[in-house]
Amino acid sequence: MATGVRANFQRRGFAFAAVAAAALLVAGCQQAPPEPTPEPSAEARPVGSSQPLAVAFSPLRGTSTDPAAPAHPSLAAKIDNHEDARPQIALNRTDLVFEELVEGGLTRYLAVWHSDLPDDIGPVRSIRPMDPDIASPLGGVIAYSGGQDQFVAMMMATPLVNVVFDLDETGLFSRADERPGPHDVILDAAETMARNAKLAPPPVLFDYGTADPLADPALAAAPTSRIALVFSEGRSPSWDWDAGSSSWLRSQEGVADLEAGGARVRATNVVTLEVGIDWRYGEVPKTVLIGSGEAWVSVGGRTAHGTWAKDAAASPIELTADDASPLRLAPGNTWIELLPERGRASFTP
Repeated sequence: MATGVRANFQRRGFAFAAVAAAALLVAGCQQAPPEPTPEPSAEARPVGSSQPLAVAFSPLRGTSTDPAAPAHPSLAAKIDNHEDARPQIALNRTDLVFEELVEGGLTRYLAVWHSDLPDDIGPVRSIRPMDPDIASPLGGVIAYSGGQDQFVAMMMATPLVNVVFDLDETGLFSRADERPGPHDVILDAAETMARNAKLAPPPVLFDYGTADPLADPALAAAPTSRIALVFSEGRSPSWDWDAGSSSWLRSQEGVADLEAGGARVRATNVVTLEVGIDWRYGEVPKTVLIGSGEAWVSVGGRTAHGTWAKDAAASPIELTADDASPLRLAPGNTWIELLPERGRASFTP
């Protein structure tokens, strides 16, 4: 508007400009019309009303869960792996399973349930001398059918509550009619844990990462389609990677390993530890788990090499990669294969 006024002043003279200036002065003294007031929105928009969601992680699986869910003890049990004991009950609901050499070249399991507690587990068998070193870090409850007096005394000396078939007078154990003895002892897991609900939950035993924790090139993880292990002439478990289910599928002596109900036994993580064997107890071998040795962690169709170390019965197993970084597991269930030094392990691309 000011530029237009100057242009007219030049063409029509001073008088016209004076009139125009007076008009502008009068207009400037008038108030501008008020801005329209915006109408309120029909729906008020909430601001800052949502609450943050609490997140917890399962100590023995590394999976996310409701904060209240892990606040209970774990249940460890000695599970039979004789041919007549198969199929076992609820192995796929475990958090951890340790496979160990026992007499006669057979293997047995020390299985641990915490995230997903079944009603029943079994078949339950007798304790062995390495089991206190395996179970001590967990706390909670340990269930077994009995054992040599010296082995029972060793387990009784741990912090765990011992639930023993040979000593049970309260009906926690029963025998399954459809199974041959002595591979027929079944534990009422739900009732066992209800009676011991006030015990502390287990601590974290392993480091967990992403769903693909071996992706870092520094770990030098090798593609693996099959893990083949030889514990003895009579025990050769193996695991095949199944990309469709993102899990390792288990076989024993070349036959698909099934749990009761017909599902294939599977694991998110397979940890293979090379261990020494102590023969001080005659024909009963004791896995040497206080010390260190070679380790292989198999996750997501890959295997990374490293070492394991455990400095006391109550200490967890530490897994370290060859580059000195922690060997982490993927969130999920884990099988720990305690492979004797005289055994064999192969990891097929």
